[in-house]
Amino acid sequence: MKNIQLLKRANGNLVRTKEQKEQMIEEMTVHYGNFLTAAGYDYKADPNTENTPRRYAKSFVNDLIAGCLEQPPEITAFPSEGYTGIVLEKNIPFASMCSHHNREIVGKVHIAYIPGKTDGTVIGLSKMNRLVEHYSRRPQIQEGLTVQIHSHLDKVLKNNRGVAVIIEAAHGCVSCRGVKHKGASMSTSQLSGYFWTNEIGTRAELFNLIGK
Repeated sequence: MKNIQLLKRANGNLVRTKEQKEQMIEEMTVHYGNFLTAAGYDYKADPNTENTPRRYAKSFVNDLIAGCLEQPPEITAFPSEGYTGIVLEKNIPFASMCSHHNREIVGKVHIAYIPGKTDGTVIGLSKMNRLVEHYSRRPQIQEGLTVQIHSHLDKVLKNNRGVAVIIEAAHGCVSCRGVKHKGASMSTSQLSGYFWTNEIGTRAELFNLIGK
């Protein structure tokens, strides 16, 4: 594409202008139409698929890879008011896309952290949802998504005593192709601080709160 820097990693970030996004959509429309033709479809002959190339291009840019094209959400940390226990938000829904087969990854994220004892900070509850949305809207592997969310939170929550990100998801590349096993799911976790060392039974408390 003319004058557009290309991403070197599928789950990376390069902010695009509105004009650049529209250019991407226009070019993708042409190429996806060629893809359908190569797959043996006269897509223009069917009113149900006549505009499919542009629909697909718009959904890819505006939804499926939106996180790659935008700045991460701004997250402000606030004093924890002396709170030193576990903060947990569980069952955050997400939809992502496998970078190997471009099939859907759908599941839920559990996020927990422990503020510092003397200078602890907390963040607004919805900010964790926004962070999940930002990093999930891109092609990637589930392991990478887990690490990206964890790393961002670990930086924002200065002097925290632990951050935990646990993801449970079903993969279209398993259910719709290959072995075609529906109902299978994958779990990943990235733990640090007390959650990793299991200080004073913190890890057990976390999984008990999640219900595992």
